[in-house]
Amino acid sequence: MEITELINFIEFKSWLDYAVAIYLGSFAIQLFYYLFIFSRLAFFKAQKINNDELPVSVIICAKNERENLLEYLPLYLNQQYKNFEVIVVNDNSVDDSGDVLRAFQLQFPHLKIVNVPDTDRFYGSKKFALTLGIKAAKYDNVLLTDADCKPATNQWVRLMSQYAKKKSIVIGVGAYERKKGLLNKLIRFETFYTALQYLSFAQAKLPYMGVGRNLGYQTKLFFNNKGFSSHQHILSGDDDLFINEVADKRNTQIIIDQNAHTISNPKTTYSSWIRQKKRHFLSGGHYKFKHKFMLGLLQLSQMIFMCLFVFLVIQIRPVYLIVGVFIFRYLIQMLIFKLSANKIGGKDLVLLSPIFEVFFMIFNPLLVFSNLIIKKAKWN
Repeated sequence: MEITELINFIEFKSWLDYAVAIYLGSFAIQLFYYLFIFSRLAFFKAQKINNDELPVSVIICAKNERENLLEYLPLYLNQQYKNFEVIVVNDNSVDDSGDVLRAFQLQFPHLKIVNVPDTDRFYGSKKFALTLGIKAAKYDNVLLTDADCKPATNQWVRLMSQYAKKKSIVIGVGAYERKKGLLNKLIRFETFYTALQYLSFAQAKLPYMGVGRNLGYQTKLFFNNKGFSSHQHILSGDDDLFINEVADKRNTQIIIDQNAHTISNPKTTYSSWIRQKKRHFLSGGHYKFKHKFMLGLLQLSQMIFMCLFVFLVIQIRPVYLIVGVFIFRYLIQMLIFKLSANKIGGKDLVLLSPIFEVFFMIFNPLLVFSNLIIKKAKWN
């Protein structure tokens, strides 16, 4: 069969021809994202950066985190770095987190404790707690993480503090611990795919977010932006909304060295995971228009491509072009996923990625829709 016979139906003689054209158009958009955006992470090579080990303030917000502080805080306090402090903001904890912190402070003089005052106006606001921590920082460079995270190695501070020339934001990788079960795979795949996007866009000089589990920036950036004032009323966004405001093509860099990752304990129940996801979705609608457009176009083209593939396979004969395009798209995707997973983790998820992709393509819009109906307002 000649090539012309395979494509002679694309002559716009019927609505089916337009469906094929839209299918091919969505494929072209997907191909653009994978080859010109996501490939920047897949083929990323870190440059050697001369570092004078500038002093760093590590800031950790903790709310009823006794067990995590006992297990993880020593890993931060024992980082191999010449000049750094660790600030733990105790946000009105009702367990004995305060006692744990005071005991550590006796052993580690570079540990500073900041207690959030019991003020109804700011109760439950992580942004307020983080603001107090940044104001208490002795050094100009701050490195943020959460109490339920651990650094991958004792080189975390050193690697995440390697600011290149004229850079004032360092975006890192916040991974989740690998455990058994489907929920763990779903959480880690979504984290991997999200990291693929924001790290790749940052490399394409279009930074739009970072994760508060592994993020560094200079305090002058925070104060010049008046902190979180523009989105103080939004539950989430201490990381992504702030970076969305202040990051640009000149001041942002990524650090993906696996020794610079942080690792968190993932949720263990579907209900707690869904609550977490719904809270994170609250901030997406407040991104800059260009970022909402480029992320929305990616998701829309993905959904159109998948839906039209199923429809056209049923409706059109022959299906060589439809199936061939579909297979080619997924070969490109799997290649990018594999190369990226080698750098940021998640190699065990690559083969299952098409299934997870379809799941989140359906699941995420449902959660976004539910957020339009039910809104909550406290950080836990």
